[in-house]
Amino acid sequence: MLRAMGGRSAQAARLLAPRSAVLVETVRGRKSRNDPVAKSKEGRIKVPPPVDPVEMVVMKQRFGEYQMILKALRLEFREEVLRRKYEEETGSLAEERARQDAEEHRALMTWNDEENVRMLNVRMMRIQRENEEAERNKLEAALQREQEQQEFIKEREREILQLQEDAKNFITLENLDQRIEEVLDKPKNYNFAVDKEGRVVKQTVLQ
Repeated sequence: MLRAMGGRSAQAARLLAPRSAVLVETVRGRKSRNDPVAKSKEGRIKVPPPVDPVEMVVMKQRFGEYQMILKALRLEFREEVLRRKYEEETGSLAEERARQDAEEHRALMTWNDEENVRMLNVRMMRIQRENEEAERNKLEAALQREQEQQEFIKEREREILQLQEDAKNFITLENLDQRIEEVLDKPKNYNFAVDKEGRVVKQTVLQ
């Protein structure tokens, strides 16, 4: 009764407290081992609750069955894990994995051989193109040299023909008197002036 009244008074004090004040609620901690027994619990004797013998037998039986079921499940799971591990290492799963690895290896080797053949064909075609291009360049260079040589020979032949034609007008000891008479008979006047177009605009008269 006194505790209830104390609680009510504390609650009333919190409600009537000014708003500016900080309300701190006290929290009761756990008792230590050296604290004395509460006065309300002095002289109290703890009496365990009554147990029904029939219920106890049933509970023990069911608890035993429960433990047996859990043990059986654990053994079953352990056996399943070990069996799968064994099959993965040495059983049918290992054989299947080995077969798949072998098939994958054969497929990769086949692809590798095909790729090598393809690259060899590409390389041979490139070498053939390079050889054909080299032969074509060599032939073109030979034709170019031959054409240049022909042009050189033709140029020299034209020079020889022009020189032979010019040689007809050369002055020699045999035609010296004849050429002197021709010059005296047909004198040429080189004293003249020309305009920008090359026309003779002024020329002196020979005396």
